[in-house]
Amino acid sequence: MLNVRRLLLLAEVAERGSLTAAAEALSMTTSAASQQMTLFEREAGQPLIERLPRGVRATAAGAALAERGRAIRREMQAAEADLEAFGHLDRGVVTLGSFPTASASLLPLALTRFRRAHPQVRTVVRAGVLAQLREMLHIGEVEMSLLWDYDWNRVDDDQLILTPLLEDPTVLVVPAGSPLVASDRVRLSDLADQEWIIRAENHPVADVLRRACGQAGFEPRIAYASHDYQEAQAMVAAGLGLALAPRLALTNRRSDVRLLPLSPDAHAHAHAHSPQEQAAGDVPPVRRILLARPAQRAGTPAAQAMARVLHTVAHGFTDPGLDRSQLGAVRTR
Repeated sequence: MLNVRRLLLLAEVAERGSLTAAAEALSMTTSAASQQMTLFEREAGQPLIERLPRGVRATAAGAALAERGRAIRREMQAAEADLEAFGHLDRGVVTLGSFPTASASLLPLALTRFRRAHPQVRTVVRAGVLAQLREMLHIGEVEMSLLWDYDWNRVDDDQLILTPLLEDPTVLVVPAGSPLVASDRVRLSDLADQEWIIRAENHPVADVLRRACGQAGFEPRIAYASHDYQEAQAMVAAGLGLALAPRLALTNRRSDVRLLPLSPDAHAHAHAHSPQEQAAGDVPPVRRILLARPAQRAGTPAAQAMARVLHTVAHGFTDPGLDRSQLGAVRTR
């Protein structure tokens, strides 16, 4: 295998007709350049340059190799240009994993902002449930992913770097005309006689409802099992029952329902099953939205830029000053 550095040196020597000029172009000393050419000729088994009274010129074999060297130099310059373009986000692809409520709330705004800032970078989104998204990260199908967890099912994976983006509180969904809308304080333990809309097919929010009601001291009476949040809102609006849902899942709120925050409940604290539940003081629980990336792979410049945009957008969904009326109309500002 020929030495590439010596090929590049030979190309410079053939073009410039001088070892000294070639050495200067490659930031070498003339003696180092001469030594490298001697080694190259020994490697080639024949002369590659002729020493003239004034300068040097390539032999036939040297000229042929010099042309190859020029081709290699062009490819290396193109490779450097590619890296610079990727570094300046003039091209490339960023792959991102997401789950439905994030894809319907903060992600569209993040994608819009990212594309506006970096129109030459292609974005690809892969959707899935929690286990699928973690597998995509592990096998490299996505560079980063939005994940979620609760106190009782924390994502614990030493192969991933997890960065919290925001806390997504669970809110109470009631009909617009419900007397609860005018209440100063709504506690889950006061709703034991209500009917409930639950998410079907072992959805995580169904677990939230059962756990929260259990901590409040009652078993929820289920009136309807919905397959998506729009369906759940429709059943609430029709008066079939109340529902619990993450606030992010309700950014597209129906006009005939209201979203109410729930107050901490001493009864729920007494029924907590673990020190973690007692310390949380949240009724019902708060969901964490996380940004995850593989611990063993550095993020590309495009992925790093996307992460910054996601953090900025997530901050817009975390406003501690939101009052009860604003909770009913969370906007992607």
